[in-house]
Amino acid sequence: MSAPPAGRPLPVVDADSAPFWAALRDRRLMVQWCGTCDRHVFYPRALCPHCHAELAEWVECSGSGTIHSYTVARRPAGPAFAADVPYVVVLVDLDEGVRMLSNLVTDDVDSVRIGARVAVRFEDVTDEITLPLFEPAPDA
Repeated sequence: MSAPPAGRPLPVVDADSAPFWAALRDRRLMVQWCGTCDRHVFYPRALCPHCHAELAEWVECSGSGTIHSYTVARRPAGPAFAADVPYVVVLVDLDEGVRMLSNLVTDDVDSVRIGARVAVRFEDVTDEITLPLFEPAPDA
């Protein structure tokens, strides 16, 4: 595995997000923690969006959450995604209090519901990039 499917964009790894992407390769979902205001922060950044303190600490998340919103894509977002339709784009409220945009992996796109419990799963896209996707929680 060294290249994503043809035409698929890859995330840009920068200094702020490098610890996030490195943890995903190890099958760990990490977010930042602000020790000044005691809040989790996502997406990766240099300053806390709540109190503007510098962010340096990373903490592991449970990977569990609930669906805040979703859409079912029945037309691909370009030719590189044609084989995936229909697919679910999901906004997940993680139990740690941050919201993450991703995909929900399911064989039944019509059963997806707001408020449903989900769990993270990891998809290796290249040797360097692993994506955090979600699936219905096993106990849901």
